[in-house]
Amino acid sequence: MLICTAKRSLGFVLAVGLSVPTIAHSADVLTGDVLLSISGDITKTNIEGKFVLDRDMLTGLPATSFETSTIWTDGVHTFTGVSLVDLAAEIGVEEGQFMAIAINDYTVKIPSTDAVENGPIIAYQMDGKEMSVRDKGPLWVVYPYDSNANYRTEVIYSRSIWQLDRLDVVK
Repeated sequence: MLICTAKRSLGFVLAVGLSVPTIAHSADVLTGDVLLSISGDITKTNIEGKFVLDRDMLTGLPATSFETSTIWTDGVHTFTGVSLVDLAAEIGVEEGQFMAIAINDYTVKIPSTDAVENGPIIAYQMDGKEMSVRDKGPLWVVYPYDSNANYRTEVIYSRSIWQLDRLDVVK
């Protein structure tokens, strides 16, 4: 079952006299610890040529949830996160590869062609709870394995990186 819910708060412009201040939506303002840092061939940056997100910024993006089993966990679980297709659109990625890097510097290549509707998400919750480092968190690239046999291959399993903390986009 795939459920897509938008949780994005809309930015707006308030015109007062000649000044036009802009109030950014929550996905633009870093207020907490960096959870995910994205660098490379991206069009949107917010700090020193990178796009960095804290938990509030990441959860401020449209959320996608699905139920699936994995080869690393027992039973079916509900994963919630930002879809790779929504994240790619947010940072302006249309082609290339995501070099996904974990806390321990383990790296995998995820082609941008994987960023499709009903595809993988960068999960920040499992069964409604934040994931700890011990439980493959705080971020885990999860594909909806049960919904598509093409997602049950060694190649896809190898792209399902957990303890994700960095993405480097390369062409």
